[in-house]
Amino acid sequence: MADKFDVIVIGAGPGGYVAAIRAAQLGLKTACVEKWIGKEGNVVFGGTCLNVGCIPSKALLEASHKFVEAQHDFDDMGIQAGDVSMDVTKMMARKDKIVKNLTGGIAGLFKANGVTGLEGTGKVVSSTQVEVTDKDGNAQSFEADNIVIAAGSVPVEIPPTPLTEGLIVDSTGALEFTETPKRLGVIGAGVIGLELGSVWSRLGSEVTVLEAMDNFLPMVDTAIAKETQKLLKKQGLDIKLNARVTGSETNGEEVTVKYTDANGEQEITFDKLIVCVGRRPYTQDVVADGVGVDLDERGFIFVDDQCRTNVPNVYAIGDCVRGPMLAHKASEEGIMVADIIAGHKAEMNYDAIPSVIYTYPEVAWVGLTEQDAKAKGIEVKTGSFPFAASGRAMANNATEGQAKIIADAETDRVLGMHIIGQHAGEMIAQGVIALEFGSSAEDLALTCYAHPTMSEAVHEAALAVEGHAIHMANRKKRK
Repeated sequence: MADKFDVIVIGAGPGGYVAAIRAAQLGLKTACVEKWIGKEGNVVFGGTCLNVGCIPSKALLEASHKFVEAQHDFDDMGIQAGDVSMDVTKMMARKDKIVKNLTGGIAGLFKANGVTGLEGTGKVVSSTQVEVTDKDGNAQSFEADNIVIAAGSVPVEIPPTPLTEGLIVDSTGALEFTETPKRLGVIGAGVIGLELGSVWSRLGSEVTVLEAMDNFLPMVDTAIAKETQKLLKKQGLDIKLNARVTGSETNGEEVTVKYTDANGEQEITFDKLIVCVGRRPYTQDVVADGVGVDLDERGFIFVDDQCRTNVPNVYAIGDCVRGPMLAHKASEEGIMVADIIAGHKAEMNYDAIPSVIYTYPEVAWVGLTEQDAKAKGIEVKTGSFPFAASGRAMANNATEGQAKIIADAETDRVLGMHIIGQHAGEMIAQGVIALEFGSSAEDLALTCYAHPTMSEAVHEAALAVEGHAIHMANRKKRK
């Protein structure tokens, strides 16, 4: 038996590495196990988010958006850029450099905080013991008073479209294209599918998105979802709803996808196909048989509100437990668990977790949608404000979208905030804080916002809840 630790964390993604750092900061002897092999053949930290998820996709989204701006929008501002072109190889190299800097940064944070990095695949073999097997198959056991499982998730594969290297890929493969495909298919109109489809559409691909559901972005407020669909269609994304993929056939460097829709059997041919139908928890072989950690039929680990499993001193956080598969949710759970292990009181407000789709414009929301609130029997009042009426949005050439606030009709408490617009992912933090502190719409309306800013749309939406918006005509006069 090797060294004993107070805490061993399995997984160094945004849940695991944060939990490990926090635990070490609180004086606990901590180790973090990671198996991810980077492009240079070494174990790297950061998990899916830093290596093949949040960060690299945003690097490509930002680069492709700037390319579109230079092509179409600069001229309106008086900037004569001439013909512009995209060097995909250079764009990818920049993306890889960002990833390398951030993953190396975590290694530095581990060293600065005294976290021991253990390279290999971690497995819980008892409530106090973790077995780590390195890439050469050598196993070593470590003892811990507390274990945190932060194993993350992996893309879901579907039988009709088995992955084929370089032709049918998942979200990871879509970040490694060496050139822009002429015809690109995307299966799944969720967050990942829309973001990746947007990247390659901006760079010149003819993008078709096949979505099995008959409603677009059902988790988003209906008004915001409708506007998002309209704007993405305007940008060139052909989004086919109620399109159920039934099979595929590869032929050289092409793939033909068969699907059914309201008109019956259909087929369409692509040069590349991205499968983005969701993610599943990575929990297979993470816990040995006999340990007793309960999993549900989909592979998620059962936990309570403070991420305790049914086995004493064993916790689980992030994508491998219930709740939205979001990096920031995992990080907050990691902090909560580390605090609890250290003997502090801690909890997490699961009603105030923001979500963002990094298309252009961005789509962001927190709390209840209007349709969800009504389904719960809550009488609501809402206020909206279009960016078309915002001076800063006009100056930014970013007048698409709106901010919307949903409040309880009786108490005026903010129940949800929903934004589609430039920098929506930044502005949604105002809604998170409002929910966290139980703010009313009036609290936001009485707050002084800087002018001119995009955030003024939130202020005006709060005023509009009572029909008091200043910079637009109110739909209903209120006292």
